[in-house]
Amino acid sequence: MAEEKTEKMVIIGTHGGDDPERASLPYVIGSAARAMDVEVVIALQANGVTTATKGIYDHIFAGGLDPLKKLVDTYLELGGKIWVCTPCIKERQITKEMLLDGVELMAGGKLVQTCIAADAVLSY
Repeated sequence: MAEEKTEKMVIIGTHGGDDPERASLPYVIGSAARAMDVEVVIALQANGVTTATKGIYDHIFAGGLDPLKKLVDTYLELGGKIWVCTPCIKERQITKEMLLDGVELMAGGKLVQTCIAADAVLSY
């Protein structure tokens, strides 16, 4: 009996409150993919790291979409993973304790390896 291959997707998010729509889309698409049993990692870089920060993600809203907090919470409830760029949070003086529970820190090498192994890579 052949083993079924799990599809893998990486979504790179680089926007926060500066562009609420682009900040929200990784979580919209990530949740849709999780609902289809796709293994998803949202990798946050640049200002995108703020979308995984307690107290900040509560205040980001994009017209026509659910509030970012709800989108992120739904994505995590569906088993999605969030990684944040370590140099990017350091630059913004964000500590690990300020991040949402379950968020993982990443460096460039980890992201490169994950993208190479993925079936699809999207960027917002």
